[in-house]
Amino acid sequence: MSDAAPAPQIKTLPDAQTVTAVTHWTDALFSFRCTRPRSLRFRSGEFVMIGLMGENGKPLLRAYSIASPSWDDELEFYSIKVPDGPLTSKLQHIEVGQEIILRPKPVGTLVHDALLPGKRVWFLATGTGLAPFASLMRDPETYEKFEQVVMMHTCRTVEELEYGRQLVESLKDDPLIGEMVEGKLLYYPTTTREDFHHQGRITDNLTSGKVFADLGIPPMDAAHDRAMVCGSLAFNVDVKAVLEGFGLGEGANSDPKEYVVEKAFVGEGV
Repeated sequence: MSDAAPAPQIKTLPDAQTVTAVTHWTDALFSFRCTRPRSLRFRSGEFVMIGLMGENGKPLLRAYSIASPSWDDELEFYSIKVPDGPLTSKLQHIEVGQEIILRPKPVGTLVHDALLPGKRVWFLATGTGLAPFASLMRDPETYEKFEQVVMMHTCRTVEELEYGRQLVESLKDDPLIGEMVEGKLLYYPTTTREDFHHQGRITDNLTSGKVFADLGIPPMDAAHDRAMVCGSLAFNVDVKAVLEGFGLGEGANSDPKEYVVEKAFVGEGV
């Protein structure tokens, strides 16, 4: 037996990064962390292409929002598990020490630069659409730009909210932003298929005014409110209509306005 140090691991995938942690939140949801390429610079809220090699020997890639903030030494991702999904059927079985493919070219619309200055920002998400907001909620710039941050997250069941609940709960003890978050971040999780202290769809809670009453805050006002949206295509369409009913207009990186929508959301079928 030799006492020699083990040889460094040889990367076998293109643009390979090594998985450092995996957490399975439910039978259908998991998160994982991996090493960060030294060359990767991104704005909190952006996404990158990640994946594994397909059966045909070619990279099988999907767009995933980076759930970790731009200052983190590692990258975090939050994913749904789809039994027949070309990528997630394989990705859900990854373990610490294994490699994934990560193309270090971040893009996306859920960034502060795509919004006009305002006093309050709304993060509106369903399911794993929480991922970009997991990044933005941990970014000091969010609290420097806005006096109040409202995180609305809707899932079918209580257990599906757990990733977000634990993340929000941990923010008050975060050495970097703990003091900034206090009194500024309002968390409003709801369920649609299980009893919970807050229930109902985001669109219904906004249009009925229930969320404003529950949180003790004034209704949306296009002069001061900004919003970011991430969910299924149907959710995005419905929320856009609600936001525009409040007078907000859709913006982009090249044309900042009152709200933005992420169109590369990873949902079912991935």
